[in-house]
Amino acid sequence: MVVLETDRLVISELSITHAPFILELTNTPEWLQFIGDRGIRTLADAENYIIKGPQASYATWGHGLYLVSVKDTGIPIGICGIIQRNTLPHKDIGFALLPVYTGYGYAYEAAAAVMQHAKYTLQIEKIVAITLAANSRSIHLLTRLQMVFDKMVQFPGSNEELMLFTTV
Repeated sequence: MVVLETDRLVISELSITHAPFILELTNTPEWLQFIGDRGIRTLADAENYIIKGPQASYATWGHGLYLVSVKDTGIPIGICGIIQRNTLPHKDIGFALLPVYTGYGYAYEAAAAVMQHAKYTLQIEKIVAITLAANSRSIHLLTRLQMVFDKMVQFPGSNEELMLFTTV
């Protein structure tokens, strides 16, 4: 189901038919370095990730991570959406693109559209984002989205410190 369209992108709900794409995306060096290894090694793992992650989120919260595709070709290039985590005080925006599609403004275009959708359609007043301090591309994107650094946070059971950004 299509959720949003921009000039160049279609943002839609993920289905298990997108498992091959999710398998590829979650095993890119950038995903593994900046998001983390989710243990997705097979199509069945990818299907399970979609069912227990994005699809469960759609059913529970009415939003989640969405597939981002190029409008003209239908080629999936990434994911972007609003996530509800028990470890954060507010819903957060998440995004990831296949490396070959970075540097063309697609991440900003998708994230800006998702932020507008969250604010005006879903009526979410405050959105946060987390990223590693080493992820300069993510920090740049969050800054372009007019989010500001708030503080360093650590998830329970993790030694990793993350930068927490928030909407103003």
